[in-house]
Amino acid sequence: MIEALRELNPHLDLQSVDSEVFRTYGKVLPDFPFEQVAQLMRETEIPEQGNHYVPSKKELEAEALKAFVENSYYGGMPVQIGYCNGNNSALGGLEFHKGSEINIAITDFVLLLGHTNDIVNHTYDVKKIKAFYVPKGSAIEMYQTTLHLAPCKVSDEGFKCTVILPEGTNIPLEDTQKGHDPLLFMKNKWLLAHQEHERFMSLGAHKGIVGENITVAYSKG
Repeated sequence: MIEALRELNPHLDLQSVDSEVFRTYGKVLPDFPFEQVAQLMRETEIPEQGNHYVPSKKELEAEALKAFVENSYYGGMPVQIGYCNGNNSALGGLEFHKGSEINIAITDFVLLLGHTNDIVNHTYDVKKIKAFYVPKGSAIEMYQTTLHLAPCKVSDEGFKCTVILPEGTNIPLEDTQKGHDPLLFMKNKWLLAHQEHERFMSLGAHKGIVGENITVAYSKG
């Protein structure tokens, strides 16, 4: 799959999450109970258009699984387990959080990643983006310094991704919490949007992406 994607995307230096390059952005979690999560994710659907993100889903937060994640990866801190399923193929924007994010690839997908060190004057140049192929069955941790957003699909079927974050992330800000930082978009979510992302622009997100809105091509049909 990765070789076919490389041929279709000469504008991207596409690497695997198993590569040395990924170590700057995160790490693979080989001991993650993938099959348990995949079983729970069967009930979730891929929307016909766009993406559907649910920060926290009760069915995914089985007591034993949640305790394993909190104790194994978050030092005992509380987490939320949700998902992002969709049809995205473009960058759209970049976000970061305080605390690592864990993604579980229920399907194959590609992630477009950057580093917070490369944000200058609240802007980020897409020339610094790195692309990573995440094969089905992978669980990865992305560090809090890693810029990311929704996965990009690699088939007509779209993608499914389980998303684990510190509890309370990606919920609306209270009025008293707004205005302190132009990038703060939701609780524990700092966002730089591309001007071509209409929904982000309509919601008042900071236009902070400089350059083209990178897209990921795949073999259709």
